[in-house]
Amino acid sequence: MQTVMPILLVSILMTAVVTDIRAMRIPNWLTFPAMIAGLAGHGAAGGADGLLFSLAGLGLGAALMLLPFLAGVMGAGDVKLMGAAGAFLGAQGVFGAFIWTSFAGGAYALGVLLFHLPQLRAVGRALHTSFTTMLVTGEMTYTPATGGKALPRLCYGVAIAAGTVTSMYFSGALDAVFSGIMAIR
Repeated sequence: MQTVMPILLVSILMTAVVTDIRAMRIPNWLTFPAMIAGLAGHGAAGGADGLLFSLAGLGLGAALMLLPFLAGVMGAGDVKLMGAAGAFLGAQGVFGAFIWTSFAGGAYALGVLLFHLPQLRAVGRALHTSFTTMLVTGEMTYTPATGGKALPRLCYGVAIAAGTVTSMYFSGALDAVFSGIMAIR
């Protein structure tokens, strides 16, 4: 079980990356069975304690992504994918994955923006105008960028996968996988 769970989670994350890039969504047929697999795996291995470990991770993973979802900057599939990762990693593990995901998401967003410099400049001008207006009037209002294309949408499943796998690597969660692969050779 120690080797199966990380391999299954990485497989789920890679599937999410492919579906997110192709269709710009992470489907329920992937996220809900992933949540169930995490809960069932930990429940089978650790009984009630394993199930609580998994439930805590699922809840925290989804909760961490809920605010960005409610703000409209992230899709529901991203929330469910992080919840599914939490079902595999537990609360402490998913918190680390969330931190790494935030770094990966920032780098990913910056990379995408660098390929769309005119839109980035328009947003920068809009932010500058909003900030200047706030300094003069004391009111915080955002004036959206006009005259140009909208900024590109991000496939945040890419960042979730990168951050989660990075967190798993640094926490040693992938050690069993690597040793299993080396034993096969």
